[in-house]
Amino acid sequence: MATLLYRLGRFSFRRRGRVAALWLLLLVVLGLAAAAFHGPAGDKFSMPGTESQRALDALAKEFPQASGATGAIVVAAPQGRKLEPAAVAPVVKEAAAVPGVVAALNPFKTGAVSPDGRYALVQVQFAHAAKDVTDAQRAAYLKAGSSAPGLRVEHGGEVLNAAPEVGGSEGLGVLIAAVVLIVTFGSLVAAGMTLLNALIGVGAGMGGLFALSGVVELTSVTPVLALMLGLAVGIDYSLFITSRYRQFLAEGVAPEEAAGRAVGTAGSAVVFAGATVVIALAGLSVVGIPFLSVMGLAAAGTVAVAVLVALTLLPAFLSYAGARVLPRRQRTGDDAGAEGRGFGYTWGRVVTRLRVPILVAGVLALGALTLPAQDLRLALPDAGTAAPGTPAREAYDLTSEGFGEGFNARLIAVVSAADRAATTAAAGQAAQLIQRTPGVLAVAPPQPNAAGTTALLTIIPKAGPTDAATEDAVHAIRAKVAAIGGAEIAVTGATAVGIDVSDKLADAMPVYLLLVVGLSVLLLMLVFRSILVPVKAALGFLLTVGSTFGITVAIFQQGHLAGLLGVDVPGPLVSFLPILLIGILFGLAMDYEVFLVSRMREDYVRGDAPRQATINGMGHNARVVTAAALIMTAVFGGFVFMNDPIIKSMGFALAVGVLVDAFVVRMTLVPAVMSMLGRAAWWLPRALDRALPDLDVEGERLRHHLTVAEPPERAGVS
Repeated sequence: MATLLYRLGRFSFRRRGRVAALWLLLLVVLGLAAAAFHGPAGDKFSMPGTESQRALDALAKEFPQASGATGAIVVAAPQGRKLEPAAVAPVVKEAAAVPGVVAALNPFKTGAVSPDGRYALVQVQFAHAAKDVTDAQRAAYLKAGSSAPGLRVEHGGEVLNAAPEVGGSEGLGVLIAAVVLIVTFGSLVAAGMTLLNALIGVGAGMGGLFALSGVVELTSVTPVLALMLGLAVGIDYSLFITSRYRQFLAEGVAPEEAAGRAVGTAGSAVVFAGATVVIALAGLSVVGIPFLSVMGLAAAGTVAVAVLVALTLLPAFLSYAGARVLPRRQRTGDDAGAEGRGFGYTWGRVVTRLRVPILVAGVLALGALTLPAQDLRLALPDAGTAAPGTPAREAYDLTSEGFGEGFNARLIAVVSAADRAATTAAAGQAAQLIQRTPGVLAVAPPQPNAAGTTALLTIIPKAGPTDAATEDAVHAIRAKVAAIGGAEIAVTGATAVGIDVSDKLADAMPVYLLLVVGLSVLLLMLVFRSILVPVKAALGFLLTVGSTFGITVAIFQQGHLAGLLGVDVPGPLVSFLPILLIGILFGLAMDYEVFLVSRMREDYVRGDAPRQATINGMGHNARVVTAAALIMTAVFGGFVFMNDPIIKSMGFALAVGVLVDAFVVRMTLVPAVMSMLGRAAWWLPRALDRALPDLDVEGERLRHHLTVAEPPERAGVS
């Protein structure tokens, strides 16, 4: 593989104009395709096979007028006063006149008025799903009742679900990444070229994703996740190859030859690292959850584009940049004698000398940080976690104030039978059983469809949507109504869907974790021709994941230091965060493992003692891995400033995971363990060695090819 990439690097360097023009043309074409075929994003977390999804499917067929998006307008009178029907009637009338609304229910007719008469709920039913409601319809909905004299009117409901905006705060991460690149390279040209290369890759990847969004349904989180990952790995992969190119230039290798060797060696590691991320993300498809599969495949696609850009476009940019990628002191030869110096070598010597206490302290510290993960709870976010001041949050808080949090967690029991009489009997029996279920506040009278074969029961729990008591109530309701014969009864609603999603993802997480850990052992065995190195890497990955879960739970769920991150209402983590975190961190952890340990193996194979090879690996790559980790942390951390709770928690967890894995696990525990293992680290049974294919990620065959071939032209750099 290294030899093939070496040739690709030299080709791209020589044909820089054609390569750059091809990528720019592709970027324009994908941009135009995205503009032409861009489809809407939504928050439909469908879960085939679950009870809540079966009920929603039945509603769409038997009760279509109740299957669209819903809204809830909360009306409140001033303190100490009661609402009058005449004052609320104009609000109902304006809501009913909103385009796309099929019904707006008067609260004085439905009984949706608080006991003290101060609050009322106007239920609004739209004809279409939330993702199909236009911005103009939402704007008209938000204006309904806004002119009601002396009343407070707030608008909520699933109709307000919209894609999070990407903009200013994410740019902060890119700005920090640029600063880190400038400090690392000591060259504006090298830093700017690396960042531009990554941005072109992100643009191409996002263009392709949005072009497909017209035929593939995306959740609102999917493009943000793809952007987050594509930008982070795009910068890192370009950083690794550019750093190796600079090393070869500083050794006096001609620029074209240096580009070929950089792509052949560092590029091989980039291919492997990118492949691990792609496989881990694409592996989310095995969970069998459509929206999660789309998220994983979309992010995997942007990572794959980032790899291709780093291998082809970057050498073309290097050809344009020439020796200017080196800092001035290297171009003038003032850096002579730097070998063996620097933080990486110093840290490597300290860690290998104090390996036992460092290893014990590191494992105990990460173990302690993992402890809060025992209390991990999962749920889909609701309006109660929305940013303060947003319409959805204001409506949620006002509803809780007037009616209790349970009114924000409404459930729907769908009762279906062969005829009207059977449906009526089953619905009545179900209402009685549900009303006596612990955790249930009230059950509304059945609402039958025109044919009388389906009836809806609206259920109000006592607790909020993500409260554990509500989850217990849903399971208890389902257990009770299962005994009713002659009808099919299913419980659904946004709260029930969230519970089903969380349960299925929680069941899938151990299986996926086992798959990822097994995959890491197999892939690293192929790369390093070793048994113990992959096992050590997998155990380190488990420490990373555990401590990241623990820190995230402590802040976002338990509320410790939550105010510093703008988390005003701690609660369960979003259901798909843990499984996404496992897949993404696996790929990123293997990035750092490959870049650090491959150099250790390279020096060991060349004859260095195991301890010295470990120190050399740290000395050569600690600086670039540090820069890469800081860049990824900055990019992911930029998303923490978004108001969307899903993106905020995802950005935070990824930033923390990268910091823990890069600085504690890979740059501290890994060299400590490698120095303890000594020569045993590279042991592989002969039979297994013969059976495993040689991927040549470290470029051994390339070095042999360059040794036996005619010596490449060498040129000084000035």
